[in-house]
Amino acid sequence: MRATTRPGSSTPMNIILASLGDFLHGIGAAFSLFGSVWYFVLPPLLYPIFKILWMDHIQGRYAASFQFVLLEIIPPKEIEKSPQLMESIYSGLAGVLKGYNVVEEFILGHFPASFSLEMVSRGGAVHFYIRTQKGFRNLVEAHFYAQYPDMEISEVPDYVDDVPRTLPNSDWDLWGTDFDLVKPDLYPIKTYRFFEEDVTGKMIDPIAGLIEALGRLGPDQNMWFQMIIAPEKDAWYKKGQGMVDDFLGKEKKESTNFLAKVWADIADILANIIPGMFGAAAFSAGEVKEQKQEQPLEFRLSPGQKDVLKALESNLGKQMFRTKMRLLYVGRRTGFDKTNISMFMGALKQFNDQNLNGFKPNDNSKTYANYIFVNERLRFRQRRIFRRYLNRDPSPGDKMFELSTEELATLFHMPDMSVMAPAFTRVAAKRATAPSNLPILEE
Repeated sequence: MRATTRPGSSTPMNIILASLGDFLHGIGAAFSLFGSVWYFVLPPLLYPIFKILWMDHIQGRYAASFQFVLLEIIPPKEIEKSPQLMESIYSGLAGVLKGYNVVEEFILGHFPASFSLEMVSRGGAVHFYIRTQKGFRNLVEAHFYAQYPDMEISEVPDYVDDVPRTLPNSDWDLWGTDFDLVKPDLYPIKTYRFFEEDVTGKMIDPIAGLIEALGRLGPDQNMWFQMIIAPEKDAWYKKGQGMVDDFLGKEKKESTNFLAKVWADIADILANIIPGMFGAAAFSAGEVKEQKQEQPLEFRLSPGQKDVLKALESNLGKQMFRTKMRLLYVGRRTGFDKTNISMFMGALKQFNDQNLNGFKPNDNSKTYANYIFVNERLRFRQRRIFRRYLNRDPSPGDKMFELSTEELATLFHMPDMSVMAPAFTRVAAKRATAPSNLPILEE
């Protein structure tokens, strides 16, 4: 006998159609529910995106109101002073730091002032510049002259105008990168205190290698080294202390707020329900655990670790600056030689220490491209970093690292007289005030 299908019986097609109908009905119900509660759900989810866009807008509007000046710093011809003097200068520049209320920060877009420290080679001629807001020019000059009375500071045109604004092009090429730290920010680089001869006790100027590398460029070749710095608030100390505690392996203190205590009690009850049903001894999370006897700190750390701990704590006590550091090599294609980049990178590596910290190129900013659309992607990266350099843009969306006054003084200070780079400009004569006993001519 042939089997017959009764009306209303289940077939594969009926099951599929029924399931599809249930699925569409569920989607409709979900949209209906979302239409009733979207004004509670969407704002918290979209707030982080809105905040980024809003802050970028108002901070850009605030920055557009600034007027900047580029100052060239010419060190004296005879100078035998330690880079430690620059620490005092950077501490003085931190005087621009101020607190902002809610309206100033989130409505008007105010943010801390920054300075751009720039070491530049123009055809092998090495120059030192600092770019600042016009309102802070007197502040900059006062602190520099206080430590180096014989130096010269003068306002100059911006050297970036010496090259075309659209790079690269058929005549000019460009290479550039931002820098990152290898380790967490509190770990210091090798500072000037490490550059001292063991026998004579004389300091080897750490900036000599950078100046020598910059002075090797040929005509129509430019290398620009830039550090954009902004003073950090004292609240950073707490974050830095956390890094020290992590190095020592200290356990982080648990939160003691009310909600945390309630959650801990609930977790304690749930964890002991099953053991309690079987008569097992219950364990309370609040019970005091027997602590292991630990050796004193001086016995647990190796000599190298003790040096690192000393460096961390020394760096923690200094004024910190949020820093964006980048390098650009710009030149005519005839004579464009990337070995000049290798020379500068090698000179920069002298500040690296495997036990402490060092610099490395930021892969997202470095001007290279592989595999697909190589030329288009390379040109985009080149023009992006060139535009950021021209605008002295720290690119707030990217991470800026922290450097202390000692680290900044190591990287950017007035070179010692032992630095004999032929293309490095110095003040030819000392400044002096007029004698007090000059005769006064009467009419």
